[in-house]
Amino acid sequence: MARGNPTVSLAHLSSGRPFALTGGTIVTADGSQAVSDIIVGADGRFVAVEPFLDATSCDARIDITGMLVSPGFVDAHQHLDKTGVLRFTPNPSGTLQGAREAFAKYAQTAGPEDIHKRATRTVERCLSRGTTAIRSHINVDKDARFHGMETLAAIRDAERDRITLQLVAFMTPHPGQDFDWLEKNIDGAVALADAVGGTPAVSEDPPRYLDILFSAAVKAGKPVDLHLDEHLNAGVHLLDAAIERVERFGMQGRTVFSHVSVLSALPRREFQRIAERIRTLDVGVVTLPAANLYLQGRDAEMLPPRGLTRVAELHRAGVTIATASDNIQDPFVPTGSGDMLEIARWTLLAGHLRGDELAAAHRMITTAPAHLMGLGKDYGLRSCARADFVVTDCTDTDTLVAGGPDRAFIFSRGRLVSETTTALTRVENSCLKEDA
Repeated sequence: MARGNPTVSLAHLSSGRPFALTGGTIVTADGSQAVSDIIVGADGRFVAVEPFLDATSCDARIDITGMLVSPGFVDAHQHLDKTGVLRFTPNPSGTLQGAREAFAKYAQTAGPEDIHKRATRTVERCLSRGTTAIRSHINVDKDARFHGMETLAAIRDAERDRITLQLVAFMTPHPGQDFDWLEKNIDGAVALADAVGGTPAVSEDPPRYLDILFSAAVKAGKPVDLHLDEHLNAGVHLLDAAIERVERFGMQGRTVFSHVSVLSALPRREFQRIAERIRTLDVGVVTLPAANLYLQGRDAEMLPPRGLTRVAELHRAGVTIATASDNIQDPFVPTGSGDMLEIARWTLLAGHLRGDELAAAHRMITTAPAHLMGLGKDYGLRSCARADFVVTDCTDTDTLVAGGPDRAFIFSRGRLVSETTTALTRVENSCLKEDA
């Protein structure tokens, strides 16, 4: 039996063999924490997650007392077809429209090999930082055609044992949009995807566009994930139109509104009316702090707005809200490392959560996005679920979100895929005096 130093023991676990972790603090489905043992089977799934387990049948037993075990992080909104193109797609204005135009031009020449190289690199970086599931919106239009969707579908299928990857057929409208082309091609795109998406605010005919998206989703039996009202113009929002279609098409519990920045521009009473409809219909919300902080409010003469939706108020109103990376190093967001703990911190700070809501920020990168992606019983620290989890030297989720770990071990399907250790150098007082 392997026991003792968890750094050595965890790092030397054999792949594809059953093992037990004992004495660790696990994060439960409701966000509470409890000391428990864990047994992972040879098939890469949890056999049991309970205190005082009999681990005699396991090949290895590792004592992780004092360490925290979190479910794998979930990034419910990325754009893997765009990732890493920053140096090729300048966006001098720093605006949303500038970013759209920059990528649309690049997409005309971006072939499958280019997309594959950039996307797989970002997937690996995300996985190494604890992300074990990603939902990615992939452009399908006359510029990008099906290159991104076909390439990412191949990556999704090839990597399914290492990471859960969902694709959204992001049916992208442009000025002069040809609705005949959209209606002709949407079913083919949705067949390759796991969800249906689009951005109604830039469509020339939002009602018709929404009907096309929802109809295709119902026909294919797949959920809807919209880029909705990623702007701050309170006079032109499409929230009621989208909510009406959730009801009419019977998509309660199967729809996500991403961004919804405009909610922060609405009067509080109007926001509360809409938030209640969203909650009642079980519509999920995803906030994208990096993109909205970067792209929104550049035309403000005084006190530029944060650009995010009403994160704290949606959370406190009982709406299922997740946070996500959105874009990584492209014209929409020039930064990004794939670290969901970084995104959780941005969300807490920019979204006006409080210091006593660090655990809520943790749920926004774990259980909340897992629910919105429909991962169900395949996710979490529970028997039969995929053994996707993160072991750190943090004492609790507050510590994990606030400052991150110095030691972290990432497991995907029961296999150790990454370990990181921060070297801490002790500086003696005498040295400080000498330098002074």
